[in-house]
Amino acid sequence: MASQLKIDPEAVRALAELLRETDLTEIEYQVDSLRIKVLRSVQQAVIPMNVPISNTESSNKELKNKEEDVHHSDSNNDLKNDPGVIEAQMVGTVYLSPGPGVAPFVNVGDVVEQGQTLFIIEAMKVMNMIKAPRSGVVKHIFVKDAQPVEYGDPVIIVD
Repeated sequence: MASQLKIDPEAVRALAELLRETDLTEIEYQVDSLRIKVLRSVQQAVIPMNVPISNTESSNKELKNKEEDVHHSDSNNDLKNDPGVIEAQMVGTVYLSPGPGVAPFVNVGDVVEQGQTLFIIEAMKVMNMIKAPRSGVVKHIFVKDAQPVEYGDPVIIVD
């Protein structure tokens, strides 16, 4: 006979508070057969960065380029199924270089060795160095520097 599991409302409140504090969108907690999943909806405004306010022609050109990037992301859907895809292992912000104004860790076409740093994911103010799981060539980079990612998002392809 299955026993009744009782969910502790304080545990749910604590998980919800953790979501709010860390800006995560979901969290899941499991003990034995009891699993609690807490989700939070987030509304985000898209604000173009580095857009010159004084030059309308430049602003329009940059906005058009950003729109084209969105349309090109549709063509990336085929690449997301590539066996060499390296996904985000956590929710956070991807950094493609070790610091502002510094060359990226890797570029498309670079040969990488197993264990070489490919990018950083900042999560909860901790910089997590993501290393190549295998040697190969960087075939594609899905993200821009300082872009937020969710768990499982494709970041880079190494074939």
